Amino acid sequence: MQVFSIPMRTRFRGITVREGVLLGGDGGWGEWSPFLEYDAATAAPWLRCAEEAAAGDWPDPVRDAVPVNVTVPAVDAEGAHAIVRAGGCRTAKVKVAEPGQTLGDDEARVEAVRDALGPSGQVRVDANGAWDVDAAVASIAALDRAAGGLEYVEQPCAAVEDLAAVRRRVDVPIAADESIRRAADPYLVRDLEAADVAVLKVQPLGGVRACLRIAEDIGLPVVVSSALETSVGIAAGVALAAALPALPYACGLATVQLLTDDVVTASLLPVDGALRVLRPEVDQAALARTAATPDRVAHWEARLADVRKDRPS
Repeated sequence: MQVFSIPMRTRFRGITVREGVLLGGDGGWGEWSPFLEYDAATAAPWLRCAEEAAAGDWPDPVRDAVPVNVTVPAVDAEGAHAIVRAGGCRTAKVKVAEPGQTLGDDEARVEAVRDALGPSGQVRVDANGAWDVDAAVASIAALDRAAGGLEYVEQPCAAVEDLAAVRRRVDVPIAADESIRRAADPYLVRDLEAADVAVLKVQPLGGVRACLRIAEDIGLPVVVSSALETSVGIAAGVALAAALPALPYACGLATVQLLTDDVVTASLLPVDGALRVLRPEVDQAALARTAATPDRVAHWEARLADVRKDRPS
């Protein structure tokens, strides 16, 4: 067990340092990095994913590369432009509806991203469930204009019922993320016809094989996205994307770019807008460099013990 602590390049999802645990096994390393506010029950599927990876229990790939988007945090327009230009991707996912910011801030960011990508690139936005139905409808229209056409908008509202209502009122496709990975019933999105795209994240949903079952049953096009992992965790997302029968959209797996360091010899970073399908090699020097302080190690050891204690035997 190795606890890592890596600063972020930019505040993202409200955090400035990414922490987690690497677990070793017969098949290699797996990453367990549930966000700090998650309780033991929420963190349990994340552990199943790490254990699956450490056991080497991944399905065979059907492709050798996975197209990816560059992720743009809720930075100013100039910063967004620079991130996209440096990202090496033809698709950009832009965070919007950040607390303390305005729709005007979001429009400026999206316009800058469109300028950086050029007319042929794809722009998608992610509101993380921040809007109510009316605000979502108005904001989507404004951002669609700013982008010169959005590919889709991810999780505009928190409730699945609200997603369905928004989907009936806008022309931009709707993607569901939290409504799948944090829902008691991930298939309610399908049953209510609330989304056009399913966003799947391997750690929150319990691993690659669990996600493949959801993808088959939910009956929607799938985008595989990250939970802000190191390259060890990203490799599990890549394994899922590589095993899906169809992959019509770029995936949100290029987020190692948001970290200031990594735990492997060669990070999973996009080349020509895609990630290679491989398992990166953990680097002992990097493990030492990114090792958490003793108090944070104790925190993660206690969290891990709580999850293992509470789950069924």
